[in-house]
Amino acid sequence: MNEASILVVDDNPDHLELTVLALGECCDPARIATASDGVEALDYLFARGAWSQRGTDAQPRLVILDMKLVRMHGLDVLKAIRQDPRTASLPVVMHSSSTERNDIAACYANGANSYVRKATDYDELRRKMRQVYEFWMTVNERSTTPGT
Repeated sequence: MNEASILVVDDNPDHLELTVLALGECCDPARIATASDGVEALDYLFARGAWSQRGTDAQPRLVILDMKLVRMHGLDVLKAIRQDPRTASLPVVMHSSSTERNDIAACYANGANSYVRKATDYDELRRKMRQVYEFWMTVNERSTTPGT
């Protein structure tokens, strides 16, 4: 498989599947990688465990990360992404159902690039994922210098 352009991380299989389906309307689904928890996401990004054969030179262009993951909290995943030079500049969109101001503030304080509230129906999810995709994958100019 070609390197993924987007990594979607969510421990709810239904949310994960629907998010991938919605993104698949914008881009080739084969370019979307998934992780069912934060540990698996970091294994993917840092080429550990089942992903040890994957090179870390070509990182995804975007991570869509659920905040309230069970095995490893999304904020801890975000912190690990920001602390490693290979992923420090990787755009991370937090995707959560939380409306708590403290949760949103914590995401931004720990380096999230964006916070998108989870949709209440599939049409809304499709709209939000199209907007996320359009901005981060087509509008946003990404750095070509590693670690910046």
